[in-house]
Amino acid sequence: MSNARVFEQSIYINASATIVERCITDQTLMHRWLNPALRCEPVGEWSTQIGSRSRFIIQIPVLQPTLKTVVVEREPGLIVWGFKGFFRGRDRWECQPNQEGTYLLNRFEFEISNPLISWGFNTFAHRWTQEDMKAQLRRLKRLAEEMHQKLGQ
Repeated sequence: MSNARVFEQSIYINASATIVERCITDQTLMHRWLNPALRCEPVGEWSTQIGSRSRFIIQIPVLQPTLKTVVVEREPGLIVWGFKGFFRGRDRWECQPNQEGTYLLNRFEFEISNPLISWGFNTFAHRWTQEDMKAQLRRLKRLAEEMHQKLGQ
């Protein structure tokens, strides 16, 4: 992607990669750590297999900007959503297990082709988006570690 921007965040989670991956790929669990202003809806049945489609909708009154996504890569511990809409790019989630838990890496790579939307993003949403990604990872960590405690895994 030309003019691509990359936001990369990571966090260590004291839970198995299986639990962490479940938090990322289970739609009900996903809504427990996603920003409350963001809603994910499947197009058809919910799935995270390659080719599965969904919409991420930002709950802004009247506008409700939407990213149409499709799973473009999938293997155990890895899911990559490709998306287009007001942004175009990829959202990569990779679980790297180790003896103590899981290192989770989230790489959000995108391009905004519309100059007006790009200006608005740079002016109003750039810093907020990065901070929100960090907050989402902290919420996901709490959820996965709670599940780890309950399941004893």
